[in-house]
Amino acid sequence: MEIRQAWPSDLAAVARIYGHYVTGGVATFDERPPTVEDWHRAYWKIAATGLPFLVAEDDGEVIGYALAKPWRDRPAYRGTAEESIYLAPEAVGRGAGTALLTRLLADCARCGIGEVLAVVVDSGDPASIRLHERCGFVQTGRLARVGRKHGRVLDTVLLQRTLAKPVDSAATIGA
Repeated sequence: MEIRQAWPSDLAAVARIYGHYVTGGVATFDERPPTVEDWHRAYWKIAATGLPFLVAEDDGEVIGYALAKPWRDRPAYRGTAEESIYLAPEAVGRGAGTALLTRLLADCARCGIGEVLAVVVDSGDPASIRLHERCGFVQTGRLARVGRKHGRVLDTVLLQRTLAKPVDSAATIGA
């Protein structure tokens, strides 16, 4: 398995992976799977910030992705990013999630990010929260009953990982 920077040619696979979670579960609150064109717009927006957008590739096939994006658009948040990670169903339990998230955190630190946040839907399956905690995230809060999907009312769990003291320079996002 290789963890590498995503390329535009990977975005159809990214759309397929994310689409599975949009239509078949509650891991995301999106209700319409983004198109490949939507992913292209998101890809270039993330690229413009200098933050990482990674894929896990196994035998030439993209089996997961992880990305970081600015937490908020106000300048004071420039040292904080939110991450997102999804694996193809067949890749779950093979170490791709840990490998992706570990590399994403290292790349965020190189970008001058000091704090990485994760907003995880509390679906009753602890796998995502456990992954984040294995990678050093701590739970910092819960937003109760904020999502409604597939007939369920859902909470989100906020997790945070401190990487380093943020550098107040143009190397950080939004500067």
